[in-house]
Amino acid sequence: MEELFSDTTADPESLVFPVLISLVVLVATWIVGMWLVRTLRKVIKKQMKRGFDNVINLIKTPLKLLLVSIALSILNNYLESYLNVETSQAVFLVLVFVIGWLGIAVVRSIKHFFIAGYNIADPDNLKARKVHTQMKVFERIMTFLVIFIALAIALLSFDKIREIGLSLLASAGIAGIILGFAAQKSLSLLLAGFQIAITQPIRLEDAVIVEGEWGWIEEITLTYVVIRIWDKRRLVVPINYFIEKPFQNWTRYSADIMGTVYIYVDYGFPVDKMREEMARIVPDIPEWDGQVNVLQVTGCTEKTMELRALVSASNSPKAWDLRVRLREELIAFLQRDYPQYLPKARVELENDKVNGEGQEEISNNSNKG
Repeated sequence: MEELFSDTTADPESLVFPVLISLVVLVATWIVGMWLVRTLRKVIKKQMKRGFDNVINLIKTPLKLLLVSIALSILNNYLESYLNVETSQAVFLVLVFVIGWLGIAVVRSIKHFFIAGYNIADPDNLKARKVHTQMKVFERIMTFLVIFIALAIALLSFDKIREIGLSLLASAGIAGIILGFAAQKSLSLLLAGFQIAITQPIRLEDAVIVEGEWGWIEEITLTYVVIRIWDKRRLVVPINYFIEKPFQNWTRYSADIMGTVYIYVDYGFPVDKMREEMARIVPDIPEWDGQVNVLQVTGCTEKTMELRALVSASNSPKAWDLRVRLREELIAFLQRDYPQYLPKARVELENDKVNGEGQEEISNNSNKG
């Protein structure tokens, strides 16, 4: 191989054979990469482990390109000596780019491998939401680090930029203080992202109330959180909000949730009749999980009694639908069977004496007639 590229004075026609050899080497490397990917796929299928297919699909292309880049970097030494052209910088940048791509693919593969056995759509998805949240934050952190390191290596390969970097390091004391103050807010967001990943006060698909809005955690990044509001709006909140301010998390320890319905009736209403009605209608509502079905008198005023119907559902969307359906059924029951006990205002007039005087006057007038 070295002899093929050693003659730097050869005419252009002699370039054909070395170029053909280079193309053959590159194609052969690509074929080796395809063979390696297929071999890995066969070995992995024998393991019968979920998530391996996604791993292979993610790394197969950058892995084959890495082999080609390595072959190209080896051939580059001979091509430079023959063509008298400086191409090592470009080849190095291509190699750094491919290695960075492969690093990101490996990070994504690790995430897919770990979350493959956890379905976030399952009714009891507490463990799944925990794993999904941790791995998504891990993916973003590691992707950021891989891109940062790859860019730093690529930029430092240029002499001019390396000189600028060394001059900045010489004045690192002052520059560090300035950058520290400038990046204080960004660093606090990143640290909050790390803390969210470890302590997990929120997870993906948690039902939360933030700033008076009720919704579900849809996306967690290193700097912000997206909340899917029940009416399909999106609330974007800085991630340090969940470290510094109070909020409600309805599914912190389990996905199941209680739903309440308040009904206000007159004092004469028979509460046992509504309990019987609830025992009849709640089992027919598909959103009910069969756990809690309770009616209690939880308050009273000078005009009405407050009845609280307490029911349970497997998750917050079902709890919402269950509450709405139960409220409609109880109001219909009250209107249909006991309309006289709907909330009313009472006025009692002490008019016995007035009525007696009026009757005496009517009697006198009739005698005169």
